Amino acid sequence: MSHFEAKKPPLFISEPLTKDIFSQSLSLLSRILKSCYGPAGRLKQLHNGVGGYVCTTSQSSAILGHLSVSHPVLRVLTASVQNHVSRFSDCGLFTAILCSSLVENFKSLNVAPCTVTKISKHLLGLCMDYLRSEGCGCRVSVDFSSVETLLCLVRSVLTSKPACMLSKAEVDHLTTLILKAFMFTVPCHVETSAVLGKCIIVPVKGRRVVDSTVLPGILIETPEIKLAKPLSVKRTCSNMIKVALFCVSMSGDCFNPEEGTITVHQGISLEVSELNQLLDVGKQLVHDEVGLVVCQKVIHPSVKQYLKENHVFPVDRAGLSLMEPLSRMTGSKPIASIHSLSACCYGSLKDVCIESFASKHFVHLIPNDTVICSLILCNRNETAWDELKRACETAEHVLQLTIKEPLALLGGGCTETHLASYIRHKSCNLSTSSFTDMDCSQTQYQLVADGFCHSLESVACSLNHDGGEIVTDMVYGHCWFVPSGFPSASNWSDLVSKCGCGINGNTENLNWRLLQGQFGSPVIQGCPEEPSVKIADFLTLDCFAAKCSGLQVAVETANLILDLSYVIEDQN
Repeated sequence: MSHFEAKKPPLFISEPLTKDIFSQSLSLLSRILKSCYGPAGRLKQLHNGVGGYVCTTSQSSAILGHLSVSHPVLRVLTASVQNHVSRFSDCGLFTAILCSSLVENFKSLNVAPCTVTKISKHLLGLCMDYLRSEGCGCRVSVDFSSVETLLCLVRSVLTSKPACMLSKAEVDHLTTLILKAFMFTVPCHVETSAVLGKCIIVPVKGRRVVDSTVLPGILIETPEIKLAKPLSVKRTCSNMIKVALFCVSMSGDCFNPEEGTITVHQGISLEVSELNQLLDVGKQLVHDEVGLVVCQKVIHPSVKQYLKENHVFPVDRAGLSLMEPLSRMTGSKPIASIHSLSACCYGSLKDVCIESFASKHFVHLIPNDTVICSLILCNRNETAWDELKRACETAEHVLQLTIKEPLALLGGGCTETHLASYIRHKSCNLSTSSFTDMDCSQTQYQLVADGFCHSLESVACSLNHDGGEIVTDMVYGHCWFVPSGFPSASNWSDLVSKCGCGINGNTENLNWRLLQGQFGSPVIQGCPEEPSVKIADFLTLDCFAAKCSGLQVAVETANLILDLSYVIEDQN
């Protein structure tokens, strides 16, 4: 007899943000994320506690994907960040650190949550208007006629992932490859609307990073290929290779019993009948002058042999992931049935050849117009390769976002400190009518604005993992890192050479302010200026679209969390 257990009532938790468990959990999550941030971020090893796969990473997508967060309020925070990362790939740690810092700072204020929300929305609006204005001092334009800024964007993504374990030479090599691969995916001829192509990452583990390369077209791994034997592929009269793409099995498997029943007359063999049908398909392909047959699944050995004898090159086990790029690259329409073939389903290729990397052999499909390419990505071990793959995918996505909106923001903590300086300046010059519109006092506004600015600055401070001081100049509002081992009373101008993003050199007599000031202490700040001289090489840059979205997500999620009065948990 089954055992029935009484259903438990739901658990009601009132004012969850006032509970010690929330403060402790938020503080722990914040420390974990801050310790991962930037090029010098500390790596995290994540596993399930009972063995299995171990993930070594400092990337937000991997950390939040493997980290078990039990507190319901923190799950709101992590879900918001994961949604942002799924759309933009970049600035996940920035978003999470800023959001957690905003919640910590805002909940310590003696200001009603609804008032904090109104003021923080106003501050967010000031930030977004400034970032999108022509006079923004922490924004640079991206000129696609020159590769310098694009290289800086890609390099900044790669150097911020220490688990990739890349040397400077390896970073430079991969930066060039990723940009080259991206350029392959940009169509040469655009009529109405441009659609970017695709870069397919091909794994080669256990080899040097500098062995990585990029090729136009698609590589399909074929372990059984004979390197010594040249390919014999039929061509059309225009010297092109006609392609047929099958997304259905050509293995000759019998009818699947799960799909129903079938009646077979005595003396009829299903296997032979199916094979004869496949051979008829092969004859049709030969008659239609097809030179290459690619099958998502398996091709029967007899059909393979027949095709080869008639100078048709068969490739099977291509896999589902290659079907869409193969169709787009060749112009083929995937054939879903072996019982009906149409000439309009065929596509074409420029050439087919064999490539070998390490111990792997590939069929290389070379297109007429390159919008699909293959990045052969090498790294020394599986852990570093997994991290590098994520970094390369992020860099490619950043370039795609940048081509839509050709702007970038200064990295290295400079955008955060510059924005904080701008907000401090604006908040000191606000009219009385603005306070009336927000239904708040000037004191309340200044308290929230100060918490907002300290939260931005805390993101910049998170880049420092080796001690030392972090200062900002009072002219440009940029972030500068002072090496450890010097007393706080030192002359900062003698100890810093360039700011975090690299755009400012220490060539002026600048005034400095320590960033680790006490929260709540007033700071008088003029309007930050735009640097008059820009250093072109080796800038640290962030994706404009990703960082703007991260800023909005962080503020809106913090406001949502602050507005939570009850948590209702199902205990069943």
